[in-house]
Amino acid sequence: MPRTLVTGGAGFLGSHLCEYLLQKGHEVICMDNLITGRVGNIAHIRNKSFTFINYNVTNYVYVDGPLDYVFHFASPASPIDYQEYPIQTLKVGSLGTHKTLGLAMEKGSRYLLASTSEVYGDPLVHPQTEDYWGNVNPIGIRGVYDEAKRFAEAMVMAYHRYHKLDTRIVRIFNTFGPRMRLYDGRAVPTLMRQALKGEDLTVFGQGSQTRSFCYVDDLIEGIYRLMMSDYSNPVNLGNTEELSILELAHLIVKLTDCKTKIIHQPLPDDDPKVRKPDISRAKAVLSWQPKVRVAEGMQKTLEWVKRII
Repeated sequence: MPRTLVTGGAGFLGSHLCEYLLQKGHEVICMDNLITGRVGNIAHIRNKSFTFINYNVTNYVYVDGPLDYVFHFASPASPIDYQEYPIQTLKVGSLGTHKTLGLAMEKGSRYLLASTSEVYGDPLVHPQTEDYWGNVNPIGIRGVYDEAKRFAEAMVMAYHRYHKLDTRIVRIFNTFGPRMRLYDGRAVPTLMRQALKGEDLTVFGQGSQTRSFCYVDDLIEGIYRLMMSDYSNPVNLGNTEELSILELAHLIVKLTDCKTKIIHQPLPDDDPKVRKPDISRAKAVLSWQPKVRVAEGMQKTLEWVKRII
């Protein structure tokens, strides 16, 4: 039975990954300090092969016994979160990556970094390919997240080249699904929460900025395929169905049949104008592409949000 560490395993993506790995027959060690993760995300996992450790991975990381895989997912991941926890975000991207890479070195583990489409910043290339270096404001309010992930990628590649560590890097584009926090500031849970509670739907700017939303089940399968591949360069994972935020708001209005109106608020600083992955590499290397259409995934997510509310 493979033995696997998932940092940030009580978060939105991390908890889905833990479940997926258990289904694949892994023994899973979930490590999370619960700054943005939630015990509720993993409370339903009743499996003798699952262990939860409440711990901050920016400190020295030790796991007893053998370890085959390390998935480093620990990080605040929404604008509200990393503006509330800017130092922690920088530390988990730098020190957390360094500590977990050291653990992987000690154990001879294969290592996967959860990076992000935010490494592309406010892109001047559309759609974004893995060869694009990005357009990031390092001192802007989003820079703490963007630059933490860019540094993390550089650290992973340094360990790969210098120490010959077996590493993977996934660049995750906007993902949605059950277990998103309803007040984390991201568009999908915010608009769904507002619609279901009869509140006005808030759209920033004119709502012309685009995002490409991938359902969580598709993303997790792609991440697993990447870890099990022999490919060490970054790989984009996301959905190529591009929607403007205004289009997303109208879709949620339609799905919820809500009668409230859409209101516009000022656009936040450094908010990317476009976001769409080029997934040619994922198709070629992993034989992966999303299966769940955006509208279908939104309906599934909406059912979960209804239960939470």
